[in-house]
Amino acid sequence: METRARLLLLTLVLLGTTGCASMWPWSSRDRVDAVIEQQPLADESAPQQNPSVIEPEVERREVKKPKVDSENFEIGAFAGVLSIEDFGSNPVYGVRAAYHVTEDFFFEASVGQSTAGKTSFETIGGDIELLTPDERRFTYYNLSLGYNFLPGEVYLGRNTAMNSSLYIIGGIGSTKFAGDQHFTLNFGAGYRVLPTDWLAIHLDVQNLMFQSDLLGEDKLTNNLGAWLGATVFF
Repeated sequence: METRARLLLLTLVLLGTTGCASMWPWSSRDRVDAVIEQQPLADESAPQQNPSVIEPEVERREVKKPKVDSENFEIGAFAGVLSIEDFGSNPVYGVRAAYHVTEDFFFEASVGQSTAGKTSFETIGGDIELLTPDERRFTYYNLSLGYNFLPGEVYLGRNTAMNSSLYIIGGIGSTKFAGDQHFTLNFGAGYRVLPTDWLAIHLDVQNLMFQSDLLGEDKLTNNLGAWLGATVFF
């Protein structure tokens, strides 16, 4: 009888232990779910803060274009002195037109006119006249190529600067003098100053060379001239 009682008690103890063990996982799971339910969820409707963006401060500045004329054509007039070989120095005047192919090279066409004076032989001889008034007219036509080899600036005081250029020039042409037409070579140099973007002042020195037998000897004559002129760009 006592043995049966012990077996029954042992059986009850085992059954109670097994039941508690089987219920423990459900209790832990419930606790975890409860903790999760208690935690607040993130509010998706709340505005999200973007990281601050640094925008550079850019100031707009007006760019002033330099006052350099972009036109390529140039036309104007000149006046000066022409020393006609054997006929003295005489006033000369004319017109010129140029086309600037690049910043360095330009073509120029010019027409000039002067009137030859008397030779020393005519002056000493008194009434001797080698040429008629019409034959004393000295008219030349030149087509030349120029090269701006030394561009720069001219300063007038502290606040005024003008573009300038030193150039060389040479070409061919024709000269009408003493009743004949002479094939002419010309070469020289000049200095150009631009007070404004459309006006240029020129100082030129050139030599006009051609063959002549006017005084009984066939020779190459050199006719050196210097003149001051003004041109406009268009």
